[in-house]
Amino acid sequence: MENPKRATQRLAKTYAEKGNPNGWFEEFYAQANGDIRKVYWADLKPNPLLLDWIEEHAVPKGRRAITIGCGLGDDAEALARHGYQVIAFDISPSAIAMCQRRYPDSTVDYRVADLFSYSADWRRGFDLVYECNTIQILVGPQRPQAVDAITDLVAPGGQILVSCRSRNAGEQSNTFPLALDRREIDGFQRNGLSETHFVAYADDQDPPVPHFFAVYHRPA
Repeated sequence: MENPKRATQRLAKTYAEKGNPNGWFEEFYAQANGDIRKVYWADLKPNPLLLDWIEEHAVPKGRRAITIGCGLGDDAEALARHGYQVIAFDISPSAIAMCQRRYPDSTVDYRVADLFSYSADWRRGFDLVYECNTIQILVGPQRPQAVDAITDLVAPGGQILVSCRSRNAGEQSNTFPLALDRREIDGFQRNGLSETHFVAYADDQDPPVPHFFAVYHRPA
């Protein structure tokens, strides 16, 4: 049986060659047929760094948050439990259906949407924007375009939390997914946001995988 990661890489390459680089997302989730165990990259629990951050930064109830490419919904649910009004979106209808089945009584508003063509009323409409590992699975010019689109979601006075795999500039340039280097993640600062928190760390996998976790603020 083919390694799941290699099968995903082959699927993504097939769609890219057809001129539809994001089409593989829906096929991947549809192939899972509702079985969350087949979404091999999902931890099925919230990001620990996200939990630490929201537990240390209490906010008034009712603040709006949005999660980018929400996958199976664990991070969105964590934000909702901490008092945020959450929209969580993914380009894959099958992924959103899995979220809704996992959390039938959730307060999270799960939606099918595209980062590159989201609703106009989302623009600068969220107090907290959470991005985790979406940019790394994009290719070519979509990567800086994603940074721009994510930046444009955050409201005046709001913040973006970015969690991603990392690499040194010039390394692993032919791999997929392609982790972010420092220049790429600094795109949020080039877009006029202030970096208020940044940590580079290695996770507990064997071998450890380097990551960035950063927070950016839009002046009020």
